[in-house]
Amino acid sequence: MYKIVTKRKLNDSVVLVEVEAPFIAKKVLPGQFVIFRIDELGERVPVTVADYDREKGTITMIVQTVGRSTIMLGNMEEGEYLQDVVGPLGLPTELENVKKVCVIGGGVGCAIAYPQAKALHNDGVQVDVIAGFRSKDIVIIEEEMRAVADRYFVMTDDGSYGEKGLVTQKLQELIDAGNQYDAVIAIGPIPMMKFVSLTTKPAGIKTIVSLNPIMIDGTGMCGGCRVTVGGKTKFACVDGPDFDGHEVDFDELMRRNTSHKAQETHDREHCRLRGAHNG
Repeated sequence: MYKIVTKRKLNDSVVLVEVEAPFIAKKVLPGQFVIFRIDELGERVPVTVADYDREKGTITMIVQTVGRSTIMLGNMEEGEYLQDVVGPLGLPTELENVKKVCVIGGGVGCAIAYPQAKALHNDGVQVDVIAGFRSKDIVIIEEEMRAVADRYFVMTDDGSYGEKGLVTQKLQELIDAGNQYDAVIAIGPIPMMKFVSLTTKPAGIKTIVSLNPIMIDGTGMCGGCRVTVGGKTKFACVDGPDFDGHEVDFDELMRRNTSHKAQETHDREHCRLRGAHNG
């Protein structure tokens, strides 16, 4: 059992949950993920570790409440327990001999991009962060991101905060201004990662994306998280979740990730109605 020690609502659909998990906290590195279960009958939900505290023995997960299990997690309170938290899983982000990196987060993807930016900043790397959101009311972890960024840019679709536009527009602007990035890390919606990769490719900038395809066991056995990278089949759980953005078949990934959208919509409505009934 894994105790929730901190629970904070970041916006209407995103929650931060800090959980006691000393063995995971001792080993986890930026880019790796865990799989949690709410209870014995719960589904296995993969979530990238947003932060960790080795001394306290805790890990932090930032979760968007879009399906049954994540909605249930969002309704839990401090002092309650999760049935399982397994990890760390996947390969950590590997960036060596870099001096200047641009880290790009889209929406809740900022939570996944944060530990990479933090690790690079702590290693003395110059870090530019571009954070993209639909509007001001869903901006998350701005204070944390600013603390690990040499320059922090917020882009909103509607212009309600920061600059109006897409993260790719700001990235292109920075590249055109002569910024020579050794690498770009892009984490967020699949279309965003696709177009960031298309933006960096002409400039020959190494681009790393973190993929979150449908996943079940997290050990490479089920094959549910398969992705095509460089024309070859890879498994996000054991070969990733980081991959070369210039090699990923994003169109195939988008088709596979939307295959369960109807079920997710049904589960979300079921949880909403049950919550209203219990209230």
